[in-house]
Amino acid sequence: MDLAYLRAHPAQLPLFLTHQRIRETPVSGGNICTASRLTLDDGNSVFAKSWPEKAASGVPESFFSTEAAGLRWLREADAVAVPEVIVALPDLLALEWVEPGAATPEAARRFGTDLAALHRAGAPAFGADRPGFIGMLPQDNTPSDGPWPGWFAQRRLAPYLRRSVDATALSATEVTLVEQVIARIDEYGGAEPPARIHGDLWPGNVLWGADGRAWLVDPAAHGGHRETDLAQLALFGGAPHLAEILATYQEVWPLADGWRERVPVHQLHLLLVHTALFGAGYRDAVGRAARAALSV
Repeated sequence: MDLAYLRAHPAQLPLFLTHQRIRETPVSGGNICTASRLTLDDGNSVFAKSWPEKAASGVPESFFSTEAAGLRWLREADAVAVPEVIVALPDLLALEWVEPGAATPEAARRFGTDLAALHRAGAPAFGADRPGFIGMLPQDNTPSDGPWPGWFAQRRLAPYLRRSVDATALSATEVTLVEQVIARIDEYGGAEPPARIHGDLWPGNVLWGADGRAWLVDPAAHGGHRETDLAQLALFGGAPHLAEILATYQEVWPLADGWRERVPVHQLHLLLVHTALFGAGYRDAVGRAARAALSV
């Protein structure tokens, strides 16, 4: 099986894997999926991910097709680098292989420029024309013409606050703080049209390639506020050379006044996803973000 054959016959990939006709090397695939590098007969490689065989539950319906649709939608903008989707099956996804490289200042500056171009490609509405996922959790992408604050509170904050409460991951203090942010959501601006955003752009979902580009992977793509992607890049230690990314982004498409003060508002969504998924270990981060948002 070579790359041309795989593109023409994607449904054959599981058969070749079952009969061990493709060299398969395990690689890091994040916290959810089993991932591997598949080396084809022509020397090309692809990145494959599948639902873990030992998982307590089966792959959620449309999990991989949703990711594939998001990657294709981001790639259509012809802006930031996004891997080509080669195979998208109900229980398997195979993507163009990206050779890892260094996160250099030059690559970061290009990434800032490219990310601004991606956002400027826009979206028909806030949300998307399909249900989504954030990690393994469902995400409500019901489209809305906006304005952004009410949509963000209803579709991105409140659902994961409820999930976090159900998981007993937050104390009454954090719950009250987040509820106060939701009640004040109209005070945080956001009078921009929907941007084409990655939606889960923590630093681990930026793959720095040997070609000198930053590649976007594992999206929760939808029409959203561009400040959300930028705020998420600052989470969990921050992306390498974040100042360079932001500087070139600003050169291409300057952000509205007060964007730095709004960072914790935009971060709160992904932090609540983490308390919903992983528990109280992220409780303090939720509290800090909510307090910072309320201090604006």
